[in-house]
Amino acid sequence: MNMNELKKFDPEVYNAIVNEIKREQNKIVLIASENYASKAVLEAQGSVFTNKYAEGYPNRRYYGGCEYADVVESLAINRAKELFGAEHVNVQPHSGTQANMAVYFAMLKPGDKILGLSLNHGGHLSHGVQVNFSGMLYKTISYGVDRETGLIDYEEVRELAMRHRPKLILAGASAYSRIIEFRVLSDIAKEVNAYFLADIAHIAGLVATGNHPSPVPYADFVTTTTHKTLKGPRGGMIMCKAEYARAIDKMVFPGIQGGPLMHVIAAKAVAFKDALSPEFGRYQLQIIKNAKELADALMNKGIKIISGGTDTHLMLIDLTGKKITGSDAEKALDSAGITLNKNSIPYDKLPAAITSGIRIGTPIVTRRKMKEPEMVLIADLISRVLDNPEHSPAINRVREKIKALCKKFPVYEDMGI
Repeated sequence: MNMNELKKFDPEVYNAIVNEIKREQNKIVLIASENYASKAVLEAQGSVFTNKYAEGYPNRRYYGGCEYADVVESLAINRAKELFGAEHVNVQPHSGTQANMAVYFAMLKPGDKILGLSLNHGGHLSHGVQVNFSGMLYKTISYGVDRETGLIDYEEVRELAMRHRPKLILAGASAYSRIIEFRVLSDIAKEVNAYFLADIAHIAGLVATGNHPSPVPYADFVTTTTHKTLKGPRGGMIMCKAEYARAIDKMVFPGIQGGPLMHVIAAKAVAFKDALSPEFGRYQLQIIKNAKELADALMNKGIKIISGGTDTHLMLIDLTGKKITGSDAEKALDSAGITLNKNSIPYDKLPAAITSGIRIGTPIVTRRKMKEPEMVLIADLISRVLDNPEHSPAINRVREKIKALCKKFPVYEDMGI
């Protein structure tokens, strides 16, 4: 990661990057949707493929000079097919939301009904929230989780599907910690003659390694991001049945995007190669072990976890019993060296800018080689801050312990800066 030219030409940007490296090194990051990409991924994304326009698809380009762009895109496609067992893969979407957009635009008309998990119950903006294009263009019906158990109420999903007859049913979440029953949702979609889309952006790494049931055998379309648990570059991907391949490819390009980001696609190919390795499978399993240990340790401290635990890489904490908002908790924890995000909880009475909860994930701490003992320590430190959010000496003591933990489990320690 030699940045000598950048340092000379633009010291302001250089300094921002250096400070970001230090932030990632010196804080415990528990944001469930983030991960630390490998150096190989960073090198591919920062490569000369940044220069290349390659509108179209391998061997069907609208620009000359695409022979090596074809190589990396074909590698990304074939590796993703092997990784997930998909019939068709499109690696060009710039993000998970654009992957979802391509599916909607290819298969739906404005005004069609879509049925997805409510944002307040753990869903995602692109699953029909009114301020998002998906809520602006389509009529949204939302299902949720049971107030007592915190689990998806699949019978409610069936009842809503029967009553509203949506054109598309969505599975997937950004703040739901339990196994999603893709087969059940697929059966419901078939009952009402709806398309079934599974958005696995958060759990793709778990799915790829068999640590979460795969939707690929059941869903018409599977979308994902390529960062998060996959620890690749920020980007999106669509997998689908072969019968929908042409419609999806045509909608991605020229439908909603122009030139693909070939440097990002090269990095996706690298990430998929990594995900095919035995080491990646061990990493995903440890993510889950760490999440379960962290959840248990937090609950032992009297902290409430929605649904009473986790089966995945994340958990959602209900702070209503702590008399602190999600926003205030996020700020207090960050000042102590623990970075996470405020998050709405099911049936939240506070607005999204404040929230009654926080979301925690273990991909990054696991990336740093931390294991169960460190999760117990982190739970203790989180509890101390939540109990004393405005007590400077307590915050300072936690911050010193976080610094020591980060030093013991370094990341990017040889960036050459």
